[in-house]
Amino acid sequence: MANIKSARKRARQAEKTRKHNMGLRSKMRTEIKKVVSACDAGDQKAAAAAFKDAVPVIDSMVNKGIVNKNKAARHKSRLNARIKAL
Repeated sequence: MANIKSARKRARQAEKTRKHNMGLRSKMRTEIKKVVSACDAGDQKAAAAAFKDAVPVIDSMVNKGIVNKNKAARHKSRLNARIKAL
């Protein structure tokens, strides 16, 4: 544990930010899983609707710095390819 007052504050802030980011990352993963499960069920309309909901969430994670833009693009591309393959 940090001894300096400012270092203790930064440690508190870092932990708070980490928990917040975990929640956002979990939300993104949930949206991705909704698309994957709809694809596995073979329901193209549901998968397309879930994909439409997932894209803004994935993009907002890039803007917040939670995920890299290339990772987000890879996820969107692969999800879209799965939907097109149905």
